[in-house]
Amino acid sequence: MSGALAVAAPAKVNLFLHVTGRRADGYHLIESLFALIDLADTVTLAVRDDGKIVREREVPGVPESADLAIRAARALKDASGTRLGATVGVEKRIPQGGGLGGGSSDAASVLLGLDRLWGLRMSRDELAAIGLALGADVPFFVRGENAVVRGVGEIVRPVSLPRQWLALAIPPVAVSTAEIFAAPELTRSTPSAKIDVFSEGYGRNDLAGVAASRHPAVAQAIAALAAAAGEARMTGSGACAIARCGSPEQARAAIAALPQGTAGRVVRTLGRHPLAGH
Repeated sequence: MSGALAVAAPAKVNLFLHVTGRRADGYHLIESLFALIDLADTVTLAVRDDGKIVREREVPGVPESADLAIRAARALKDASGTRLGATVGVEKRIPQGGGLGGGSSDAASVLLGLDRLWGLRMSRDELAAIGLALGADVPFFVRGENAVVRGVGEIVRPVSLPRQWLALAIPPVAVSTAEIFAAPELTRSTPSAKIDVFSEGYGRNDLAGVAASRHPAVAQAIAALAAAAGEARMTGSGACAIARCGSPEQARAAIAALPQGTAGRVVRTLGRHPLAGH
């Protein structure tokens, strides 16, 4: 078996994110509407006959032991028992610590790409189970469709969403997901919606208050987008924030209103993951 592949690893945004409880083992239960966007890393994969998993390039601030792309390749090798290896490279475009799921998306694209290159033919359920052990968002990316996500990330129910333009604010800070979820002031008791019927303005991000209080740049970005577009929300555990816009021109205008030092870009939601049909 030989071959190489370059695959996209798109970011996601949380159109809402509620924390609905906490399990006895400390893991938080969530309910969130995940939407894929057209900002993506590129993952390159090449089969190795020596069985080794090799990182092609460094990722700034991420040691190899914490690199989810490398961990995903090793987890898939262990689960499948294959004797093959891979060289794994990630070209990063998704900001780290931004709540956009970049590391999890990289991991999912590695699982999907290596399943193909190694000729494993594993099911999406099998790959999602491997992914859940790597991170709560990985099963969503493995399944490849916009979705309502519940539990600790393992319950993924696909939904159809209209494509939308978003103004994406990227404050100059990285937010630790673990720190936000560990905060004593975090609300952990939002009731579940039970059914997947959500109005345009439904929900909020339960993590936003904690992140904004600890990172003023996050609070400033949310306020600036809200003033320009009418409503804004933080995505994930932060630091990025989004505002839904009716056109790319409106999104550009919202980005122009961001505080100095806060980057921004116009993005659009995707109908499905680029690898959804693979």
